[in-house]
Amino acid sequence: MSPLLDETHDPRRRSWLASANAPDTDFPIQNLPLGRFRHDAAAPWRIGTAIGDQVLDLERAGLIHTQDMARLMQAAPTQRRALRLAISRSLLEGSDRRESLLGALLPQSAVQMGLPCEIGDYTDFYAGIHHARAVGALLRPENPLLPNYKWVPIGYHGRASSIDVSPGAFRRPWGQRRGAAEGAPPGFKPTARLDYELELGWFVGRGNARGEPIAMAAAEEHLFGVVLLNDWSARDIQGWEYQPLGPFLGKSFASTISPWMVTLEALAPFRLPPVRPAGDPAPLPYLDSPFNRDAGAMDIALEAWLQTAAMRAAGHPGDRMSTSNFTDSYWTAAQLLAHHASNGCNLRTGDLLGTGTLSGSRPGQAGSLLELSHGGKRRLTLSNGEDRSFLEDGDCVILRACCKRDGFRRIGLGECRGTVEPAIAA
Repeated sequence: MSPLLDETHDPRRRSWLASANAPDTDFPIQNLPLGRFRHDAAAPWRIGTAIGDQVLDLERAGLIHTQDMARLMQAAPTQRRALRLAISRSLLEGSDRRESLLGALLPQSAVQMGLPCEIGDYTDFYAGIHHARAVGALLRPENPLLPNYKWVPIGYHGRASSIDVSPGAFRRPWGQRRGAAEGAPPGFKPTARLDYELELGWFVGRGNARGEPIAMAAAEEHLFGVVLLNDWSARDIQGWEYQPLGPFLGKSFASTISPWMVTLEALAPFRLPPVRPAGDPAPLPYLDSPFNRDAGAMDIALEAWLQTAAMRAAGHPGDRMSTSNFTDSYWTAAQLLAHHASNGCNLRTGDLLGTGTLSGSRPGQAGSLLELSHGGKRRLTLSNGEDRSFLEDGDCVILRACCKRDGFRRIGLGECRGTVEPAIAA
């Protein structure tokens, strides 16, 4: 057995909670993600784990003695595995704790979910090479990828204060947009090219002291877990402002994440070697390690769905716009973290590292409307007859993800759902 695996990953393991044994649940006993919830808006946040369609209050269950998520995230990997094992054994079919834990369970539908932890800083990378190549081809058809792409994880510092938790809504942003004609002054209007980006977000568990890089061999000890991330983007604002310093107001108005952090321990069965195309350069030594070469990648299947206001009114679940996988990332999560800290930058507990848009190489695997619509030149016909090139008011984007592998139980990340509301009137 791999040293990353233990009894908590056994696919035969069942819970005394029936909903955790349903074949389509994202949250079987093999998952056990962590998040923060409360009973109502006046109540304090509490730490729980998702199990089936319920939330287990971990303090009321006697499994933790804090409501500070940062303390759990800062724990050493051995302590984290011990907590996971204790939760799993408490929920295991036949456990003598069943009766005592019934009072610590609440339906997920009856609680309000919050951000899973306090987010201090947010960095978004550009690790999806197929997205980078597709967007680059819109700007530089003869040379889509810049010379540095295959050598260095590209990223920018985002805005942590505007990150919200699913399900959420946000206002269409205003911003400067390029003038209608060459040489015309820009206008200040609501964005007309609002887009979504299908991403994952990795949370930092243990930080590092300023000036002390994190070696690749230790990088995974500093990662805690993963969420779905939608980095909403105003493409017309972004296109006008991004040179020479990169994204700013075209990105900072809203980002949405899923509420449950699926831990690194839960993802252990889905590890695999990262694969680069033949002829591509090997990572520089500071971005390389034996473990990363053997198991740095993770098989996380991703989907993006679009539900218009008309679909919602008709009870239509929406259209699946694309599928992709975290294996499409050019860089692993450990490489993103190690690179971020390589100059001595001090990462802190709760920092969020976005992957960038994770698109695949084939049709139907584009993780944004910018790619699907070929830069807005093509309108996409939806199943109810509506069409889109970019998002309209009332549109809801739903991101989903799961991990599947023969011989192991399927686990999911839950949903990341966000809805576009009209811009504030001038």
